[in-house]
Amino acid sequence: MPINLKTPALVLRRVNFGEADRVLTLLTPDNGQVAAIAHGVRRTKSKLAGGIELFALCELCLVKGDNNTSGMWTVTSSSIKTFYQSILSDYNRLQFGYEVLKRANDLSSFIETPELFVDIDGALQMLNIPSVDVRLTKAWLYLHLARLRGGELNLSYDDEGNRLVPDTKYNFSVANRALHQSEQGKYDANIIKLLRVLSRGEASLAARLKVDDDVLADALYLATVAIESC
Repeated sequence: MPINLKTPALVLRRVNFGEADRVLTLLTPDNGQVAAIAHGVRRTKSKLAGGIELFALCELCLVKGDNNTSGMWTVTSSSIKTFYQSILSDYNRLQFGYEVLKRANDLSSFIETPELFVDIDGALQMLNIPSVDVRLTKAWLYLHLARLRGGELNLSYDDEGNRLVPDTKYNFSVANRALHQSEQGKYDANIIKLLRVLSRGEASLAARLKVDDDVLADALYLATVAIESC
């Protein structure tokens, strides 16, 4: 008996196949990464084409037959719930948008959790708001993905096990992935507070933050260290 699936999805990758088909790599909230084929989607009159765009939250109906040996679903209907079109109008947003999709494609091949879908969609939502600094979106996403990969920064204790406290300066130990006290330290309570909010807060909350330029640069550096050292 065929299996039917109706699901929200983000298109991570599209590859042309045959004369008019397209193979899709999708990220779904409840089924993780899914491979699907859209038959005839490259034909001019295809009803599927408009519903499987990059940088869009899509609603897809998929089917898989009993005799399917490839493990691939077939797209039977598609529509766009939200199109993040502002990403396309700015080069920096577009470039990071492609990075977001690539990271999602790589991570979803071995991580299957609804949180990944929420984080990737959240990053696209932030990128779609022209007033939100791209660096803020990067820092937010990197911290969330680092946590999913088990590489969350320690924002409660320093590298000697002491609780982080206000009015204290810190530097960052890459080896220990933690802050350590230093009289000439670069980081203070402001950066710690921001990192805590970004690492645990939803995208809608992060998008409303107004952050000093220097603090944001420091947050992005530490978030980048977190994701690259996982």
